[in-house]
Amino acid sequence: MARYTDAVCRLCRREGMKLYLKGDRCYTDKCSIARRNYAPGQHGQSRKKISNYGLQLREKQKVRRIYGILENQFRLYFEKAERIKGVTGENLLRLLEQRLDNVVFRMGFGNSRNEARQLVRHGHFTVNGKKVDIPSYQIELNDLIAVKASSKNSDKFKELAEAAAAKTAPQWLSVNAEMMEARVISLPVREDIDMPIEEHLIVELYSK
Repeated sequence: MARYTDAVCRLCRREGMKLYLKGDRCYTDKCSIARRNYAPGQHGQSRKKISNYGLQLREKQKVRRIYGILENQFRLYFEKAERIKGVTGENLLRLLEQRLDNVVFRMGFGNSRNEARQLVRHGHFTVNGKKVDIPSYQIELNDLIAVKASSKNSDKFKELAEAAAAKTAPQWLSVNAEMMEARVISLPVREDIDMPIEEHLIVELYSK
């Protein structure tokens, strides 16, 4: 499957904010935003007035990059969100939050969504007892997401479990770090998404 493979720190600089794409590094003074808080490229430091379209485009790009999704797939998520009853922008974010790779990240078993995606692709997680290696798999209410039994004894997952125990999971997940599993006790709502996202700009962009 196609995915972005270039330096992810450039993405944070382009959006002018931390997207937390490199996990713990983003919280240190090594973060590129802390050192070079301007867009990459020859004209990155020049100041330009941004049009309404530019604001809408940047918001869409920011959300795509937070969740690690390419353009065509993101548009499919938007079209699905339009068909669901409710507010389209909130439906879109809810669908993205219910991706398996994001849920693994929210469990604390991954320093970044990219690492969580890699762990899922390598078949380390099960959903309701069945191995699932598709990062975009949609998690539903009452699903049980767990580390595969054969992976639990590895040093990697022992470290991840210790890290997960120290993290605060969102309210819609009940995480048992010791057992290396989590139960979806409710579906995510807008208040559960703590990133500064203005989803109405994305709706305006795609509604043109």
